[in-house]
Amino acid sequence: MATVTFDNVSHSYAGTDRPAVNELNLEIDDGEFLVLVGPSGCGKSTTLRMLAGLESVESGSILIGEKDVTQAAPKDRDIAMVFQNYALYPHMTVAENMGFALKLAGVSKTERVARVDEVATMLDLGKYLDRKPKNLSGGQRQRVAMGRAIVRQPQVFLMDEPLSNLDAQLRVQTRTQIASLQQRLGVTTVYVTHDQTEALTMGHRIAVLKDGFLQQVGTPRDLYESPVNSFVAEFIGSPSMNLFASTIASNGVTWGNTTVPIKAKSLVGSKGLGVTVGVRPEDLEIHQRTGLELTVDLVEELGADGYLYGRVNLEGVEQTISVRVDGRSHPHRGDKVFIMPRAAQVHVFDKENGLRIL
Repeated sequence: MATVTFDNVSHSYAGTDRPAVNELNLEIDDGEFLVLVGPSGCGKSTTLRMLAGLESVESGSILIGEKDVTQAAPKDRDIAMVFQNYALYPHMTVAENMGFALKLAGVSKTERVARVDEVATMLDLGKYLDRKPKNLSGGQRQRVAMGRAIVRQPQVFLMDEPLSNLDAQLRVQTRTQIASLQQRLGVTTVYVTHDQTEALTMGHRIAVLKDGFLQQVGTPRDLYESPVNSFVAEFIGSPSMNLFASTIASNGVTWGNTTVPIKAKSLVGSKGLGVTVGVRPEDLEIHQRTGLELTVDLVEELGADGYLYGRVNLEGVEQTISVRVDGRSHPHRGDKVFIMPRAAQVHVFDKENGLRIL
């Protein structure tokens, strides 16, 4: 096990007008489960591939423990990677797939069999060791790919969207298994996903990237409750945070036919300043006559909870927002209601650069 350090690392692809990863500085602790997340093209897979040695480092350096591996070959980095498509050998059995890297490394047959059996038991694969990949389900193939990485006993696990080929129910089940397994093994793990729900439920910390730049690193709770900018605020959480155009009033921010009181020294003397206000769906409440008028377009019932999706009019522009409501008692499609935020849960961002003000 080891720490991983990205020191001012950049990488550009030929024919592109901006770096895929731009001056990345990131420290991953020994035994930590860090998730890299962001929209397509943000640089998360490139970051993982540079760590694996599959992409070159244009500038900066990468360290695993105290060893600089920037120019090291993949086989010399003591890492194990789990790919999106599992990359199993179709002509080999489960046992042969799991033990192949050990065979190449010159590990004796006795030790190979012992390590494969131990990991197969851990992953509930013992009865499948003689099967070929074509005779396994998607979830079983994914566990074989995990097992192949675990038997190598590397310093670092790298996982590139390993659950993307599974159906929704199996993804939920398997992500729990991976998180529990990583905690049990205590191996430093870097996990790439575009699914922010996966990121929130699996990672000790999350690193959010956009257009090659690192936006924020922190615990799931840090990113959810204290996003550094409007991009992180909107990206983290499902449904995402609602963002509204607003202005600073004498005692707060404008909100439909009223004002939401906020206390922030940074906004003193800023009356009339345009800002972006963010409120999560669960922090909005239905009111009778006060607040922002909402026309309900859709009600999504999820049992005890539900979500309203509707339209509000902000300075002549219609905007869709979501509100969490009681699943048993709520407005209906076509209704017009007023919504108000819980003042303590209002986020305020700079209208121009998106940076957090409050």
